[in-house]
Amino acid sequence: MKLTMHKFAVTSLAVLLGLFPLHAMAQSGSFTIAQHGKAVGTATVTFRATAKGYDTSSVVQVTMKGLNYSISKTEQLSSTNRLLHVQLSATVNNSAVNVTAVPDAAQFVLNVSANGRSSTTRLASHPATVFLPDFDPGAFDTLLALATTQNSRDLWAILPKKSGTQDGTIVPVQVATYMDEKGTMDGQPIAVHHLVATIGGAKSDLFSGPNHQLLQAELPQQGFALVRKGFVLTPPAKAGAPPAGARPPAGAAPQGPAQAPAQPQPQAQPQAPVQQ
Repeated sequence: MKLTMHKFAVTSLAVLLGLFPLHAMAQSGSFTIAQHGKAVGTATVTFRATAKGYDTSSVVQVTMKGLNYSISKTEQLSSTNRLLHVQLSATVNNSAVNVTAVPDAAQFVLNVSANGRSSTTRLASHPATVFLPDFDPGAFDTLLALATTQNSRDLWAILPKKSGTQDGTIVPVQVATYMDEKGTMDGQPIAVHHLVATIGGAKSDLFSGPNHQLLQAELPQQGFALVRKGFVLTPPAKAGAPPAGARPPAGAAPQGPAQAPAQPQPQAQPQAPVQQ
């Protein structure tokens, strides 16, 4: 995106004042998906400013023993990062799934097509909601932006997975801020913010840059990580602790960045989106 110096100065001031959506600072990114340090896939995300807010797109591909997983997601967000429309196409071990999500009055409506059948699921609507498929860096970028503008309060995530009789569920998200870490981006030192997001009871360590863009995510699936290409996290000698005066939500114990977050029932691999 090309900006005049005047527009750039106005944009920078607006971000500092908290008046400008944070996605403007995270235009695109490429990520490696790894399990236990071994690359098993890739992910990309792109944000494009529009007159109403943002158009975003994410592409994810994971190929490993027992799992062939790919998604393509397009999303429309308002200028305050509120969900306006989501279209997800996924293939999980040769089984295709398509999901459309749109707000409708006081609900989110999920229309799902999989294995020759269609269904509609209605979920409670909340203003600060992120649509969160597995391994999607765009969803984490949106979550980081919402956590900043919402002061980490009243956050929710739509998980496009089978839950009981429903093809999807909406769960609360708690975000705790921990002490900053260190790292490098393309060999240059970079300040790294450390947050722990508890999403429906499962913890993810999120590491973000100075402009709140995702750098690395330690995922709740056992041993999986999402790492921006060119970024290297410098692990601290001890597990991170909340800064003075900050308290994590109940049950959110500090996590070391080099290990996968603790969870009640670890999974060997991600669940398929709304797999029937």
